[in-house]
Amino acid sequence: MKTIIYILLVCGFIIGCNTTKPIASKTNEKLANAKLSDTVKIENDSLEYQIIIIEPGFNAWLVGNARPEGFYSQTFLENRNIIYVNEWNRRATNPTQFNGNLYQMQIDYYYGIDYGYEVNYKLYNYFIYFQLTYNQRLGPFTPRI
Repeated sequence: MKTIIYILLVCGFIIGCNTTKPIASKTNEKLANAKLSDTVKIENDSLEYQIIIIEPGFNAWLVGNARPEGFYSQTFLENRNIIYVNEWNRRATNPTQFNGNLYQMQIDYYYGIDYGYEVNYKLYNYFIYFQLTYNQRLGPFTPRI
């Protein structure tokens, strides 16, 4: 009789420990997928504009930390991007004063051209990510999420 009780207790313990498994949420899956791909390609097919960002961690940051698409208006994004791009290009052309490893290339972004919402959204969020990650300030605004 004692052996039956011990066997039932052991079986109950094994079953009890095995039934609690963590359920992966969709956010965790998005973050895992984002970490696998550190290259973000931003493009507007109709206008043939394309930005390729090769920055470790940006894609995961974009999925996990950035405001959702539609949070900002396109006008807001365009206005901020033109300020950030101008400062970025100024620093890229002056590698003796600014870190040449951070500002390797200039960005061709012009005021008055409609690049589309997605290009503006991801470019803006890259500037925010860049400023927070590398402790830089590209404009008069405090970078925040």
